[in-house]
Amino acid sequence: MPPTAQWTLLARILRPQGRKGEVLADLLTDFPHRFAEHPRVWLAPPGFAEALNPASDATPEPAEIASQWVPVGRNSGRIVLHFAGVGSITQAEALSGKEVVVPLAERMPLEADSIYISDLTGCTVYDGDVALGVVESVDFPTTADGSHRLEDAAPLLVIASPDHEELLVPFAKSYVVGIDLLAKSIHMSLPEGLTDLNRSSGNGNHTE
Repeated sequence: MPPTAQWTLLARILRPQGRKGEVLADLLTDFPHRFAEHPRVWLAPPGFAEALNPASDATPEPAEIASQWVPVGRNSGRIVLHFAGVGSITQAEALSGKEVVVPLAERMPLEADSIYISDLTGCTVYDGDVALGVVESVDFPTTADGSHRLEDAAPLLVIASPDHEELLVPFAKSYVVGIDLLAKSIHMSLPEGLTDLNRSSGNGNHTE
């Protein structure tokens, strides 16, 4: 099996959805159709995709998606997945919290000037010549009740700063100067004072 860094996160399972084993998941890919075109995926323990040193037993297990659909209404922006061999609410409950991942080699190709969110994790972010810290994860703004993503809002880079504080920086194209994935660096030009506004205690938690 490839190491953690060689996997990409497609979805995070939330809870059962329906009576026949379906689950509702946060959609973390811009290609929801890939689940129908490429049903082979892997299921990993919670936190696998962000772990720098995952536990030895945190090995993704192969799975196959029997059916999938994108819901509307309050769950808009998420996806319903039905895995082969999962036929009851009890079996679906056992999947809650698991991450749907695939090896990097099986990712969908991107258009020019596009980037996978998972590639941003571990990158050092610079505001001009100043290193702000390292990207720990990427948050997607949601509605007040957390029911679905705000499609027009930029994702937030969750950055661990050298002084052990957490910075939230919008990953907006207008702020990005350049990205070097080989060097694991993101160069930005941020509005004055933005990092002070979006600074929080390093002991706090953030939601996905």
